[in-house]
Amino acid sequence: MSQEELGKAIKVHAPIIGRYERDEVKPSIETATKIAEALEVSLDYLTGLSDLELDTDTVNIITSLQQLNSEDKMHILTTLNALIRDAKTRNAYA
Repeated sequence: MSQEELGKAIKVHAPIIGRYERDEVKPSIETATKIAEALEVSLDYLTGLSDLELDTDTVNIITSLQQLNSEDKMHILTTLNALIRDAKTRNAYA
């Protein structure tokens, strides 16, 4: 995404994006949140607090999972853990 495209997405001028990139100025938390949303990354990833880039779909699934009751959450996590284990096993022998 170009500086101009990002600027339009968050409603600031492109040169401001350049100043953020060069670390000349720091965006407000509200602006940083808008940038993260426009780039579809977490605020932690954007600020360097996490190396793990979570895409919007993954974040939405996690959010939905957290809103479920404990029993449903446990069943889904058990199934996910089994699927992840199987995928890791397949990849180890591939």
